[in-house]
Amino acid sequence: MNKPKPASPSVPAKPIDSLILTIRGQKVLLDADLAELYGVPTKRLNEAVKRNAERFPPDFRFQLTQEEAESANASRSQTATLKRGQNIKYLPHVFTEHGAIMAATVLNSPEAVSMSVFVVRAFVQMREHILANTDVLKRLAEIDKTLLKHDRSLQIIWQEIQPLLTPPPAAPTRKIGFHT
Repeated sequence: MNKPKPASPSVPAKPIDSLILTIRGQKVLLDADLAELYGVPTKRLNEAVKRNAERFPPDFRFQLTQEEAESANASRSQTATLKRGQNIKYLPHVFTEHGAIMAATVLNSPEAVSMSVFVVRAFVQMREHILANTDVLKRLAEIDKTLLKHDRSLQIIWQEIQPLLTPPPAAPTRKIGFHT
């Protein structure tokens, strides 16, 4: 019987771009997801980050609020959502692209070094998708402006043609004979 191959340390088990969330207008990775990618327990990742706090300013790493944490859990798979009556014990931290790279530098696992390349590529790929969408939206706006100009021209032509399309009023008919 063929057993499924375990993910090698140089290839992530899950697509990284599916783990990237948008929180507070920034693309981020949850600490648990980053720890899994780097092959360390979440607790160890957060300990290493705390020991090197000067390397993680607020634009590299920040802690979620209760609402953000619940929203992040709800947006993930059904197995990640909390069961009724459970609470989030610790509010998770999230890492921006730069924070994820910095986390790889403070961890000593070989997975962290190799996976940091994948993390960087995932953020770059996501940025390229956003730029591609921006280009498409700009082009659509240009087309829309052109169509609006044509629409105005068509409206003027329609207004000029409209009187020609309506039949002239019928001439008054005269009745033959004597009228009183």
